[in-house]
Amino acid sequence: MIGTIGVKDLKVTCVIGIYPEERTKNQDLFIDIEIQYDFNNASRSENVDDTIDYAKISDDITSLAIAKKYQLIETLAEDSAQLILNQYKVESVKIIVKKPGAVPAAAYPYVEIFRTKK
Repeated sequence: MIGTIGVKDLKVTCVIGIYPEERTKNQDLFIDIEIQYDFNNASRSENVDDTIDYAKISDDITSLAIAKKYQLIETLAEDSAQLILNQYKVESVKIIVKKPGAVPAAAYPYVEIFRTKK
């Protein structure tokens, strides 16, 4: 039973950006994570060990963004996808990173990627 496990608008407060003023203050990002996963075992067992723990993934992505102090949201998206593919039993992941406030006339600029295991 393939379905989607995901997190919408994970708020991550971190240093992000290329401009000098961005390198000295925290900004909010919002990250969407979508993982295609067979959760048939989890639906039968009701055991979190049989599924993807979205709270753990959220913590992992938040820690990554804070620790790395990225310049580009593109790099954060790529590293987030690779972290999920490498550390969890998944075959594919979609990541969207939104940076509100970066373009005053827009709700937010964003990057979206879809990656699969090689």
